[in-house]
Amino acid sequence: MNWITRDRPKIDRIACPWLIIRFIDPDAQIFFVPFNQVKVRAAELEATPFDIPDTEFTHYEDRCTFDFFLERYEIEDPALKDMAVIIRGADTDNHSLAAQSSGLWAISAGLAYNITDDQELLEKGMLIYDALYSWAAHLQKQKHTQSPTEKLLLAVFNTYLDKQKTENLKTPKWAKELKEIIQDQIDTNLSLSLKEISEGLQIHPSYVSREFSKYFSNLSFGEYIRKLRIEKAVDLLGNPDHTLSEIAYLTGFSDQSHFNRIFKAHTGVNPSEFRKNLLKK
Repeated sequence: MNWITRDRPKIDRIACPWLIIRFIDPDAQIFFVPFNQVKVRAAELEATPFDIPDTEFTHYEDRCTFDFFLERYEIEDPALKDMAVIIRGADTDNHSLAAQSSGLWAISAGLAYNITDDQELLEKGMLIYDALYSWAAHLQKQKHTQSPTEKLLLAVFNTYLDKQKTENLKTPKWAKELKEIIQDQIDTNLSLSLKEISEGLQIHPSYVSREFSKYFSNLSFGEYIRKLRIEKAVDLLGNPDHTLSEIAYLTGFSDQSHFNRIFKAHTGVNPSEFRKNLLKK
């Protein structure tokens, strides 16, 4: 059979000829002509037009022409059905249909950009769809990294990159000043709100609240203050001259009960147990 469609193919008009030649008619001839010549040339060549409006083999509902070929010829190959979703996503710009759709579009667009001859484009496209079919039929569950050691190395490397990104995040002046103010607050047992501190820095409180965690260990203002208070409490617990009530006061907690509850939430033990274990060491 002869088949004819619009020139300059990218997705459907490469995928469909591949499907025809590989699964329907190995001796099929594919012709690409300008859009306004398709029907005239189809009559001359006794060719069946596809992927153009008002023909049998074209888009329907939310499906593309590749889907129609599968249904028209009752092809039940599971790998082809998986490919159909990828092709549909790429051809209709609905890349959410399959993770591979955007990649197929990128490769197809680049191929069409590099190759101006449509028959050569089809020839190279056949290789792409042969490869996609092999993946769909045999390799969908296979990952690029197979070795446990290789996976571990990649995990370590990605962790390192994440750390580098965090370290390379430039700390703005207001964040540095805020850190000093907070530390002074902890050292002198002053009680300041984020609003008061922000006004002192001449920065809107909502902005500081929103950006705070970026520069303070991914903690909110309240979480960061509690962390510093617990760290200070740990230091003070090493000195047996301080009672727990005094430490609660010196670290800015409202009372010893509040201090005990927050300390245990952070360390897993209450302050008295922590002190006993500390003194034993």
